[in-house]
Amino acid sequence: MKMLFHTDDRWSLLCLRVMLGVVIFPHGAQKLFGWFGGFGFDGTIGFFTGKMGLPWIIAFLVIIGESLGALALIAGFLTRFVAASLAIIMVGAIALAHWPHGFFMDWFGQQGGQGFEFHLLVIGMCVALVLAGAGKWSVDQEVAKRL
Repeated sequence: MKMLFHTDDRWSLLCLRVMLGVVIFPHGAQKLFGWFGGFGFDGTIGFFTGKMGLPWIIAFLVIIGESLGALALIAGFLTRFVAASLAIIMVGAIALAHWPHGFFMDWFGQQGGQGFEFHLLVIGMCVALVLAGAGKWSVDQEVAKRL
């Protein structure tokens, strides 16, 4: 348990986890609530299971990971677990959807889909958080003090 929650008091980790959470949350909110032009929970489950052929439990975990997981990152709660989960989600997104479109995002609308550069950045941020923890002002830090 100590290893899961242990972190030091670095500002850099606070910045890293909060910014990652702020960027990932809208993607999760699209999937969970239908905000920001998303399909909402039912639409996303239907797309992931019907069109992409994913098991419903994987679709559910992706939705929860990107929405509630992003909020947990912002709070610095279970940071290592959430970061590892998001890294796995991003690897899955690359493998199942973004690899055929190449490296770059579709900035000019000519690729027919988004590349995977964003996903690689997220994976890199997640790996740093898995290795170092949540940093300053985190729930994890408070839990670790009590263990």
